[in-house]
Amino acid sequence: MPLPQGLAKFNRRVTNQIAGRVAGRLPGFGIVVHTGRKSGRVYRTPVNVFEHDGTYRIALTYGPGSDWVRNVLSAGRFELETAGHTVTLTDPSVEHDAAASWAPIGVRQVLGVVSAPDYLEAHQA
Repeated sequence: MPLPQGLAKFNRRVTNQIAGRVAGRLPGFGIVVHTGRKSGRVYRTPVNVFEHDGTYRIALTYGPGSDWVRNVLSAGRFELETAGHTVTLTDPSVEHDAAASWAPIGVRQVLGVVSAPDYLEAHQA
């Protein structure tokens, strides 16, 4: 079971405000820039992200039903700020890997502890 939604609400209001200031520049982190499906508002969500050969994988620690995931899937593309630059990603899909074999070993262990087997995969445009 992914992390509880109560924690997600706290993170949106507190932690994301702090993490958002540095997440786009630190290794293993990024900021997903996405547009609300109903509101049309632009949102910025800090995430754990890993890239390999133009394919980006984002850990879904709150599960695939998170608003930002649904926004990205609905739009079919999004911007990701990572490593000090912005990339456009397309064809997002939610994948399942209980072993988190796509992630570095330390991240794999954390994802196992919090029971977060899903990730979002997208490709550089």
